[in-house]
Formats: sequence, C-alpha cells, structure tokens
Amino acid sequence: MERFEAYLSAHLPGAPSFHPHYEEALHQMLKGGGKRFRPGLLLGVVRAYNPLLLESAYPVALAVEMLHTYSLIHDDLPAMDNADLRRGIPTLHKTYDEVTAILAGDALNTYAFELLSHAPLSDRMIVKLVRELSHNGGLNGMVLGQAIDCYFEHQRLELDQVKMLHIHKTGKLIAASLKMGAIIAGRDDLSQRLYDFGIDLGLLFQIQDDILDVTQSDEEAGKTTNNDSAKNSFVTLLGFEGAMDEAERVAGGLLKEIESFDESLRRELSPTLIKYIHRHKDS
Repeated sequence: MERFEAYLSAHLPGAPSFHPHYEEALHQMLKGGGKRFRPGLLLGVVRAYNPLLLESAYPVALAVEMLHTYSLIHDDLPAMDNADLRRGIPTLHKTYDEVTAILAGDALNTYAFELLSHAPLSDRMIVKLVRELSHNGGLNGMVLGQAIDCYFEHQRLELDQVKMLHIHKTGKLIAASLKMGAIIAGRDDLSQRLYDFGIDLGLLFQIQDDILDVTQSDEEAGKTTNNDSAKNSFVTLLGFEGAMDEAERVAGGLLKEIESFDESLRRELSPTLIKYIHRHKDS
C-alpha cells in the first residue's frame, strides 16, 4: 500500500486555471489520508492471483478511492450530515464553501471514470470494470443508500430496511472493490463469491462505524462523531449492546469465510481483514 500511496500522490487530478483554489480542493481529501480500505481490497485480490498486473491495477484502485472520496465530500455537506471534520482535517465546505465542495465532489466522481478508462488493460476488461463501479457506486448502489438514509432521518425503519440502506450506502462499493480485483486478476469464477463476501463486510463496517460514532471523540475518529442520533444507525435501532452483538454475529460469519479462502487469497487479505473485522472490540 505504500507503493499505492506514492502512486496516488503522483497522480492527483490536475486542473490548472486561474481559479484560486479549485485544484487544491480536488486534492485536499485525497491527500488527507483515510484507510485506503477499498483500493487495498482490490489490490490484494490482484496480488493474490496475478501480481504481474498489480501496477496496471493502480489506476483502477485510485478510481475507486476517488469515487469513495467524492461520496464523503458530499455526505459531509450541510444538506446531508453537516460535518465539520473528515480524515482529521476540516471538511471542504468548512475550508472553502459549499459550492467548492459540491463541485470538487462532482469532479472526483466523473474523473474516476476518466482515470479508469485509461488503465493499461484491455478495452473489454475496462468496460466490465466501469460497469461494476458505476452500478455499485451509482443510482442502484451507494447513491440509493444515501437517498434512503437522508429521506428517512427522524423516521424509524425496521432492521431489514436499515440493512438494505447500509448494504447500498456502504457495502456495495466494498463488494465492487473485491469483484473488480477478481476481474483484473482473471478470476471471474471467484467474482460473485468475493462480491457476496464484500456485502457482508460492508455491513459489518457500517455497524462498526455506528458503534465508533458513539464511543470515539472527533479527534480519535478523525471525523465528526455523535452525529447519528436522528439517523437509522444500528446503535439507534438496536442499542449499543445489540449493535455489538450484531457486529459479532456478522464478524463470525466473515471469519469462517476467510478460513475457506485459498492460501494465496488468505495471505494477501487476512492482515487487513482481521484488523478491521475486530475494530469494534477496541471501542
């Protein structure tokens, strides 16, 4: 991942003009760090099965990170979560203004696909990758989840509805990252299994985020916390202990699935996965 981080730093989006801060706004959240969880999953699958294609996969992994970063920028806007802090730094609308934040998010969203289109892979493979990223990050994926999340603030949803919300908002882009890694590595036979695993992993990720939202300070989390009281979080619905129990249940299923992975995949993904699968216990 150090090599990916160097690749990201060397391939920040360029937009030279006389605008005083447009280009820097595009860079701010990308340079701000983050877990790089999604690109790490994608690259881990490629490394497990076809390491010779790892460098060719970097622009794809960066495209996923850019799409994810755009979603965070928009998620933090006053019209949505109205958050002041992200990745340990002020959110874009706080650093600049809402217009800049909206446009930077728009730019990263579309540039993700431009970057992906130039990846040194076959045109046929690029089309498959574009299809996965756009489907899971778009109207029937992450955006649908966000729409449900925002519309049903202050309205209590049932557990299966909350799961649907977060599978779309969080799970689908994580699942797509794993599936896209399988596509690049030429392991289409594993793509659906990894996608299904990613959906459950995304669900756990969201339950953990909801737990950490009520147990960590802004400084510890690097983002605005204790901001979900009006939202349909797992803690709001199940209570803290209930959310911890649900996290343990989902984590147990994921750990069993990891044990069934072949040696190459387990070697590449386990260190990252085990770390995150248990992170709610550190709350």
